[in-house]
Amino acid sequence: MEYLDEELLEEWAELLKALAHPVRLGILATLIEGKQCVKNLSELLKISQPNLSQHLGILRSKGVVGCKRDGSIVCYYIKDQRAPIIYEILSKEVTKWQGT
Repeated sequence: MEYLDEELLEEWAELLKALAHPVRLGILATLIEGKQCVKNLSELLKISQPNLSQHLGILRSKGVVGCKRDGSIVCYYIKDQRAPIIYEILSKEVTKWQGT
């Protein structure tokens, strides 16, 4: 088995830690469909804006999502394209497990 670079493994672990929360996975699932403003995300995920902001802050700090401000409206989008791939893999695994 080929061993991967320690730095790369650390980077992957940080990405997985950033995604490892139900709310953050919900944010990712929503943003896969397209850019969303904070108000819409809050309504879609049925969580308060302060709670949402905490989770978005974690995702932003790890480079998973980015944001653009238009006046007082802040919209988020997926920045790290590995995140949707991870979500897709998880979704397929859930489907497999539910089918057995």
